[in-house]
Amino acid sequence: MQTGEDKMSSLNTPNDVSFRSIMVATDFSEASLKAQRHSITIARHFHAKFYMAHIVSSIGLNMAGADALELETKVTRREMAELERNLIQSGGLADVSYEFIVRQGDIWEELQTIIREHHVEIIVIGTQGRYGIEKLVLGSVAERIFREADQLVLTVGPHSKPDAPLASTDGIRPFLFPTDFSDASKKALPHAISFCNHFGARLVLLYVAPPSRSTTLGSILSDQDNARHEYLARLHDLLPSNSSLSEEPKFMVDFGDHGEQILNIAHSLKSDLIIMGLDHSKHGRAASHLPATTTYRVVCQAPCSVLTVRN
Repeated sequence: MQTGEDKMSSLNTPNDVSFRSIMVATDFSEASLKAQRHSITIARHFHAKFYMAHIVSSIGLNMAGADALELETKVTRREMAELERNLIQSGGLADVSYEFIVRQGDIWEELQTIIREHHVEIIVIGTQGRYGIEKLVLGSVAERIFREADQLVLTVGPHSKPDAPLASTDGIRPFLFPTDFSDASKKALPHAISFCNHFGARLVLLYVAPPSRSTTLGSILSDQDNARHEYLARLHDLLPSNSSLSEEPKFMVDFGDHGEQILNIAHSLKSDLIIMGLDHSKHGRAASHLPATTTYRVVCQAPCSVLTVRN
C-alpha cells in the first residue's frame, strides 16, 4: 500500500497540463501522414504552435556531392510547400498556428536542434513498428526519438486509426492509463488527467498484477480476489483529490503478462489513447538498443496512439 508520503505526493500533483508547442517529424510516408493528423488535432485543442519538420539526411548524399544534397533539399521544400497548401485548402490547419521546417544533416541531431530552438514539448512520430519473436522494431529514427527524447513522445503506430480519434464527438471514449505505481507512472498521471479533460474522455486506471503462484483453482481465485481489493485501493489513492475529471474514472485490476493484458484491455475498451510513464533508467541513452519491455511492446502493438512521459 502507499505510504502517507506517497499519497501526499500524489494528492499534490497538478492535474492540468498545458502545451505551447508540438512537433511532428515527417518523411511524407503514410505513417507520418497519420501522425500529422493526430498532432494537428492535439495542437488545436491545446492552442499550441504546430511544427512540421523534415530533415534531408546527409548520409549518402554527401558522398554524391554538395549538388546532390542541395537538389534533394530543393525537391523536399517543394513537397513540403505542396503539403502545406493542401492542408490550408482542406481546412486542416484552421485555428492552428504553424510552421513548416526543412533542414539538412543528421536527422536526430537536426530534430534536437529544432526542439531546442522552438521549445517543443510534444514530439509526434509515425511508425511501421512490428512485434517479432525476439525483438521489437520501431524504425531507426523513430526508435531513437522514443529512446532519447526528454520531451513527451506520442507514437502513432501501424494499428492506430488513420484519422485522429481525439477529434471525434461520438460519445465518451476511454483513455487508458496503465500504471505500476512507479515515479515514472506518477509523473505521467497529470498528463493523462489533462488529456482526458481536454478531450472529454474517461480515464481508465489499470494495474496488471502478476498471476497467483497457487496450484489449486480455489487458492488462485482467493489470491486474485485479495490482490484485486488491495490494488484497487492503491489505484484510488493514486488519483489526486483535486483532479476534477470531467468524467467519472474507472479502475481496473487484471492478472497476467503486463504487455499482453494492457494490449488486450486497450482492444476491448476501444481505447483512443494510452498514456504511460517511461523510466529513463531502463530506456536511457546508455542502451544501444531497446529491450522488449512492456512499454516498447505496447507502443509497437497498440490499437491507438501512445503517449509516453519520461520521468
